[in-house]
Formats: sequence, structure tokens, C-alpha cells
Amino acid sequence: MDRHALYNQMVGRLLDHVEGGTTDYAADTLRVPAASYTDPQVWQREMDGIFKSLPILVALSHEIPESGDFKTLDMLGTPLLICRQADGSAKVLMNVCTHRGMTLESRPCGNKKTFSCPYHAWTYGADGKLRGVSDVVKFGEDCRGDRDLVSFPCHEEGGLIFAVLDAQSDCDIRAFLGEMMSDVAEKHFEDWHYVGQRVIHGANWKVALDGYLEGYHFQAAHPETIAPRTYTNVMAYEAYGPHMLVGYASKDIGQLREVAADELWQHENNGYDFIRLFFPNVSIFVAPEITQIAQLIPGPGPHENSTVLQFVHHTKPVD
Repeated sequence: MDRHALYNQMVGRLLDHVEGGTTDYAADTLRVPAASYTDPQVWQREMDGIFKSLPILVALSHEIPESGDFKTLDMLGTPLLICRQADGSAKVLMNVCTHRGMTLESRPCGNKKTFSCPYHAWTYGADGKLRGVSDVVKFGEDCRGDRDLVSFPCHEEGGLIFAVLDAQSDCDIRAFLGEMMSDVAEKHFEDWHYVGQRVIHGANWKVALDGYLEGYHFQAAHPETIAPRTYTNVMAYEAYGPHMLVGYASKDIGQLREVAADELWQHENNGYDFIRLFFPNVSIFVAPEITQIAQLIPGPGPHENSTVLQFVHHTKPVD
């Protein structure tokens, strides 16, 4: 189905739900055992079969806007070095010297053309290529061309950088991101303005993700922020493959009864809102006040997660 037709259909359902006191329903209720959130073996299968095998968000384009900009982070025990290349592309490398396994760059971000290992001063370019072996004559071997940094498959589009944490993976990242990536790319976040971030810590990663999947909690958990603007427990769901689009009805959605049914797609944030979820770890909420891109990072065990909330806006903040 055409994307705009899909939006129209979802908004039509939201209008009917508000008037009828309903919401989108599954075929039946689902009870989830607590072990699904707490069992270490379940968690390890998720890490191996999902987070270390499928594309996951590792950075926003705004974090490395200029040639030579870099960002470091630890993702599921894998130290990453994400660098903006001279040609404008992004590269996701392992932040580990290939000689003795030393952390190559300790700063969280900066701008560099080369990286020198603090242990033996082996030097690498921002493209991951080994440029120099210190005191190569006495070291005994010139390893250039044979000991480049480990590079991970990655894809950048719509202001988002995804990678697969398996250097040997042949995953087609763009195909996996599919129509959800096309949907998000239409927003052109790469042209928006970066506002900042904050990090919150919580329980199992699925507990954090659950919160983005429903509006059942709005009145109880957000009585002064979301609830005055948005109906509680009125939702519409559609899937782009493994990814999900969740629609929420605003208190002023009734005005859209005056809008042609094939033009409802043009009124996002003016009667309804969407949350866009990339499986498994991204939630994007485009709100009129600000846009929040949430990156869920599991671990270090089944009972913990860190969520990085990145904020962008289509106009530059005044202060």
C-alpha cells in the first residue's frame, strides 16, 4: 500500500476509535511470562540472534557532521569508533588496535585525521587503514595492508547511521530497514538541527521498548504532559516488515472530519502523532515541540538497559 494511503487509513481508524471508544485490538490477549524479561539465556539468545546479527542504530549523522569528526561508544561489549570520511560517508570501525588489543581512542568525540595507539603508537587513518608501525625495522614486520582496523557493515540515510556488529555479515542493511527507512528519510533529519541528548537507565530492554508501543499509560504516567494533549489508550498500528508505525489520536483530532479522507496524511502533529519504531532498538517520535530519537542499548545483563535520547528540531534553537 502507498505510504500516504496507509496514513490515511490509520487516521481514519483513530477518528472512529475516538468516536466509538475503541482502539486497535489484537485477536486475543497475550500473557508474557516474567522469565522472558529476566532469563539470562533468553537475553543471550536475543543479543546473539538480534542485536549482534541485525542492523542497529549506532549514531545520528549530526554527531559527526564534518570530515574527520568521530564518535566512540560501547555497543553490547563491542567498542566502536564511528568516523566521518573525507568523501562525506560514515565508517563504523572497532575501536581496538589490531596489534595488542589496546583501546585506540578514549575520548567520546572529537575531530582527527589519524588515530595513534597509546600503547605502541601504531597509527591508523579515519578510514581504518594502518598507516604506520612504530620503529618498524626493530619490530620486524611492516603490517600495513594486513592489520587494518575491523570494519563493520553500515548504512547512513535520513540522518541515521545503522551498523551490523558482525564484520563478516552479508546482511542487506537497506533491505532490512525497508519502507520504514523510506518513511523516515522523507523527514530529512539530516537537514534538521541537533539539540542534544540525555541518557536514562532502566530495566530489561524490552521493558523500555514496551513503553513506546502503547498509550495505555498516558493518563497515569504523564498526567501533565502527554495526557492533556493526547487520548489515553487510543491507538492504531501498522507494520513495515519487522518495524512498526504506531498512531496516537490528539484531543483535537475531531477537526480532521472536515478534511478529505485522502488528505489526512498531511496533518501529522495536527490531530494525530506517529511513533516510528525500527526493530529492535529505535523509537522516533516527531512532535511539534521537538523530535526524540530513542536508541535502546541492552545490558550489560538482562536486568539493565541504557536509553540514549537524541533530540533534533527542524529549526535552530535560539538558546
